[in-house]
Amino acid sequence: MARYLHINQKNNIAMKEEEIKNKEEEEILEETENSEVSEVPEVSERSEEPEAAEVSIVEDPLEIAQAEIELLKDKYLRSVAEFDNYRKRTLKEKAELILNGSEKTVSAILPVIDDMERAIENGQKTEDPTVLREGMELIYQKFMKALESLGVKKIEADGTDFDTDLHEAVAMVPGIGDDKKGKVIDCLQTGYQLNDKVIRHAKVAVGQ
Repeated sequence: MARYLHINQKNNIAMKEEEIKNKEEEEILEETENSEVSEVPEVSERSEEPEAAEVSIVEDPLEIAQAEIELLKDKYLRSVAEFDNYRKRTLKEKAELILNGSEKTVSAILPVIDDMERAIENGQKTEDPTVLREGMELIYQKFMKALESLGVKKIEADGTDFDTDLHEAVAMVPGIGDDKKGKVIDCLQTGYQLNDKVIRHAKVAVGQ
C-alpha cells in the first residue's frame, strides 16, 4: 500500500511538472504572438512614410499659378514705370526743342551780324559807294553760306520749266514765242528749300 502511494505521488508530481511546462510553453507562445502583433503597426507606419514624402514633393498648382501671376504683375508694373519715364523724358526734350530749337540757326547768323555791325561802323568813315557795295556783297555771301550750313538753299527759277511744287505763278506773259511757253520768264521773289522741303515758293512770271 505504501508503495502504491509512493508511485501515485510520483505520478502526480510528473503531471504537475508537465502541466507547468505546458503552461510555460503557452505563455511563451502568447508573448511571441503579442510581439508579432505589436510589430504590425510599425511596418504600416514605415510603409506610409515614403507616401508622405512623395506628397510633399508635389507642388500645388494654385501656388504655381499665383507665383506666375506675381511675376507677370511685377513685369507689368516695371513696363508701366519705364513707359512713364520715357513719356516724361520725351515731353521734356520736346519742350526744350521748341524753346531752344533755333539755337543752331542763331549761332550761325551771329558772325554775319558781327560783319554787318563792322560794315555800318566803317560806312560812317567813307563815302565811297564801291567800298560799301563790296562790304555788302561779302556779308551777303557769308550769310548765304551760313544758311547753306543749316540746309537752306535757293530754288532755281529763271529759264526753268514751271513747277507748281516749287513755283508760284504771279504773272503770265503772252506772245513771247513758243519756246518760252510754260517756262519761268522772271523771278519776282526768290524761293527757298530747307532740306528739300519748300519753305517758300518762288514767285515767278510764266510764258504763255
